[in-house]
Amino acid sequence: MKKNKTIFITGTSSGIGRETALKLAKKGYKVFAGVRRKADKIQIENLNDNITGVYIDVTSLSSIDKAFWFVCKNTENIDVLINNAGIAVASPVECIDITKLKEQFDVNTFGAVSVVQKFMPLLSNAKIINISSMAAYGLFPYVGAYCASKRALDILFNSFALENKSNIKVISVKPACIKTPIWNKSVERAKEAYEAFNQTCKDKYTKELLFMEQNALKNTTNSIDVIKVVNTIEKIIESKNPKPSYNVGFTAYLAEFASKLPLKFVNNLIKYKLKKI
Repeated sequence: MKKNKTIFITGTSSGIGRETALKLAKKGYKVFAGVRRKADKIQIENLNDNITGVYIDVTSLSSIDKAFWFVCKNTENIDVLINNAGIAVASPVECIDITKLKEQFDVNTFGAVSVVQKFMPLLSNAKIINISSMAAYGLFPYVGAYCASKRALDILFNSFALENKSNIKVISVKPACIKTPIWNKSVERAKEAYEAFNQTCKDKYTKELLFMEQNALKNTTNSIDVIKVVNTIEKIIESKNPKPSYNVGFTAYLAEFASKLPLKFVNNLIKYKLKKI
């Protein structure tokens, strides 16, 4: 059965996507691994003979279209589509560049919807696994754009789960902070954003953004191992009746619990913690 299953994953150049593609390929699944660069395609295909690299930029409809037709030439169906491509934008809401805010949603939210819309002819009776985040529970200052994009992703696809007539199951995976390159990349984006701030924003948030940078760098080494997320994805794929949502890591469960408490109480607690920075 496993050898007959076909998987399509976006964002496989590193992190969750890369490790998921490799593990599933080793287990005999046929894996189409979405990448944006030639070097990444060569690298991902060299990992295992069951992996086929596919060029795809989830923010480009023409790129998604080309990827779809490439996959169509190589399979008649996709059993599991994993929306993994994502970025993290960090900035105070009052200072965030609107183009960066749009980019956050273009990749994390609109890109996932665009991929599913295009690949629908191949997805009958399939599973869609969205790599969301504990950030989807909200409550995290200075990464509001990231939180909102993941919350919107979950809401849109819950509607899709209710609406679709192709017997497609939708599952959201909400990891805690994990050891992936996304944190280094988010620091680079945050530095670029800070340089573009007006002087008022720089003066207001220098201390907080420095703290966020240091915290993000810690996340590259002190967070949960990516294999925990990969194992959860594998469990979902092999389950006949997976749950709609899976937390991965203790702090993800903690974030879910906190999200159910009175918002005023939680906000006051977070503000108190921020004063200690």
